[in-house]
Amino acid sequence: MEVKSTLVTIACIVQARTGSTRLPGKVLKPLAGRPMLSHLIERLKEAVTLDTIVIGTTYLPQDDPIVDLAEQHGVAWYRGPQEDVLARYAGAAEMVGAGVVVRITSDCPLIDPVTVDNVVRYFLAHDYDYVAAWVGSGFHRGLDTEVCTREALMKAHRLAEDAPSREHVTLYLHRHPEIFRLASYPAPPELRHPDWRLCVDEEDDFRLIEEIYNRLYRPGSPIDFRDVVHLLENEPRLLQINAHVRQKVV
Repeated sequence: MEVKSTLVTIACIVQARTGSTRLPGKVLKPLAGRPMLSHLIERLKEAVTLDTIVIGTTYLPQDDPIVDLAEQHGVAWYRGPQEDVLARYAGAAEMVGAGVVVRITSDCPLIDPVTVDNVVRYFLAHDYDYVAAWVGSGFHRGLDTEVCTREALMKAHRLAEDAPSREHVTLYLHRHPEIFRLASYPAPPELRHPDWRLCVDEEDDFRLIEEIYNRLYRPGSPIDFRDVVHLLENEPRLLQINAHVRQKVV
């Protein structure tokens, strides 16, 4: 199948705010001596398919430190509504002239740049509007990577009216397969651990991530996610730290 033009701007937009209800301020919470969001940005910079990274935050003054952090790391930022995250993504995509949008959430401090690149390349090699690596395709929570065309994002922005679709950026796409060409990127066997939870929603999620960083992180050298897999396969008791945490239902 014909590969999409690689001349389009591939923009990774990361939604981030300090007003999380379950763990307020989590994106700036210190992890191995740096804000958690700093580690996420560091890891995304390792992805070779991304032309630009944009931190999409809110207009609220409490999120000024997120803008400051983005500037410290030399990445773009965009400010939009707190609850209407879809509008935030649309505005950020327009600001940087994105042709392809990669959606990452800021609660994934172990995001795998190799997986990000693989999902982007899979998307570019097929004629889809949207491709996702997620629990439904065998990945664990924390590696979630979504890729869509700017056209699909903007169509969702124009048509979505209900609050859940405005808050959960790609929900409208999922609900309308008659409009959008959707696909999942299957997890390779070595990453097929859908029962693992490596995102941060609650304090015990952070405790697990902190334990992993304390074991594996070296300043200036992002953790190789294969080392995370090796650690957790050899010490599965670590996964009990947050085994009780349940994902928020849309």
